[in-house]
Amino acid sequence: MFNKFEDMDRICVFCGSSNGFDKEIPKQATLLGQKMAQSKIDLVYGGTDVGLMGKVANAVLKGGGDVVGVIPEFIKAFKLAHENLTELILVQTMHERKAKMAELSDGFIALPGGFGTLEELFEVLTMSQLSLHHKPIALLNVNGYFDDLISLMNNMVEKGFLQQVNMDMLIVSDDIEELIEKMNLYRPAEAKKWKIN
Repeated sequence: MFNKFEDMDRICVFCGSSNGFDKEIPKQATLLGQKMAQSKIDLVYGGTDVGLMGKVANAVLKGGGDVVGVIPEFIKAFKLAHENLTELILVQTMHERKAKMAELSDGFIALPGGFGTLEELFEVLTMSQLSLHHKPIALLNVNGYFDDLISLMNNMVEKGFLQQVNMDMLIVSDDIEELIEKMNLYRPAEAKKWKIN
């Protein structure tokens, strides 16, 4: 049986530790957290109280949902850890952080962010491509933030470095309701990364 968003207990959200310059982006981060709480979906995320990360976490908490943060010791040392989470898990490295967040989650949503957000996104995409998990992965493409990234991935397909079926694993919408519906309908790709004769 494949996971459906409505049956999921926890969604991992990857997003920036800054708010950025577009005021619509933090607004959408808050709305996503509110929708998750309303849907009885708990949050797994990077454990800080700053930027979009704090916006999503606070919205889920305010809505009565549980929030699990996963944070490396060295980031906690900067006094960035959220102090009011349901649970804060301390790890030693960024690698451990990503592994723990993936382990605890039934699906993934990426909001706008920087290098760290993209690294987290592409790691779970690669794991899905290799059939190491079958969880839905989605981009909330606020005000076209990810348009250039999507164009780059389409270029990968055109140039023969990415199969279209694997590109299609990535769920994209600029609307939270639509994004959730697409996650609900997600079915993992049957294609393999490598074809062995």
